[in-house]
Amino acid sequence: MSSFWKEQRVVVTGGAGFLGSFVVDQLRAKGCHQIVVPRSQDYDLVQMEAVQQLYRDAKPDLVIHLAARVGGIGANQANPGRFFYDNLMMGTQLIEVGRQRGLKKFVATGTICAYPKFAPIPFKEDDIWNGYPEETNAPYGLAKKMMLVQSQAYRAQYGLNSIVLFPVNLYGPRDNFDLETSHVIPALIRKCVAAKDAGQTSMTLWGDGSPSREFLYVEDAAEGILLAAEHYDGNLPVNLGTGEEISIRDLAGLIATDVGFTGTIQWDTSKPNGQPRRCLDVSRAKQLFGFQAHHSLREGLNKTVRWFQGNCHAIREVHF
Repeated sequence: MSSFWKEQRVVVTGGAGFLGSFVVDQLRAKGCHQIVVPRSQDYDLVQMEAVQQLYRDAKPDLVIHLAARVGGIGANQANPGRFFYDNLMMGTQLIEVGRQRGLKKFVATGTICAYPKFAPIPFKEDDIWNGYPEETNAPYGLAKKMMLVQSQAYRAQYGLNSIVLFPVNLYGPRDNFDLETSHVIPALIRKCVAAKDAGQTSMTLWGDGSPSREFLYVEDAAEGILLAAEHYDGNLPVNLGTGEEISIRDLAGLIATDVGFTGTIQWDTSKPNGQPRRCLDVSRAKQLFGFQAHHSLREGLNKTVRWFQGNCHAIREVHF
């Protein structure tokens, strides 16, 4: 086991959330004994004073910034201003105060929503600026993409060691299963389980089912982030994903089968589809820090469904 983490004092923003909880688990498993997880009730990272206080209190060597105001298509449509401002201010201020305090390293997670709406498939990091993002999540995607601009600018002027990773859609146990704010996989799992339990003969989903998506199991994402934190010190953005895509229609069928829902799936084409396709080129992550996802989609979905069925009485919901 590497001794890298044993001497690090690490702040994980969003460390009590979905992805963050797995990052913290893996940090502990790697021997990191000094982990600070700021809670929103103690540190509102949208406010500069709170960010400054966090750095004073935690005195980190390394910051892993996972905190985000985030949701599915509906949440993005309802909160475009809030998603833009809150995400922009959190990233900008955490990097700026880190620079002021001589932080050793800053690890930022962007979003696949930052890519152009019609980016060539698979998404290559060099194409990230070649067009405007899909409109329903553009404010969120652009706010997060500003961390890449700031990271590269601060590296050039101040020598700040900061990296920016772009994970694809995540899923897994402990996800947000709120139907108003969740992403597609937890929403589909909850809808299929509810339809089965209610004895429904059909269920209705948004769009027409044609868009494709790529999904990364949360434990794999956590591993990729920590590999990059330990081994990558460059200024290039790096995708984290599997390199495999599936249509929403086929995904819904897989989840329905796994859950045991045997009714029909209908599509509400008055609702938006979102970005037409998402699939990543993941060669850079493998080349630069040896990351490769371990979970197949079927394996990860099965784990997530089993977890939801065993914890549906205490699932996490996020309201805005």
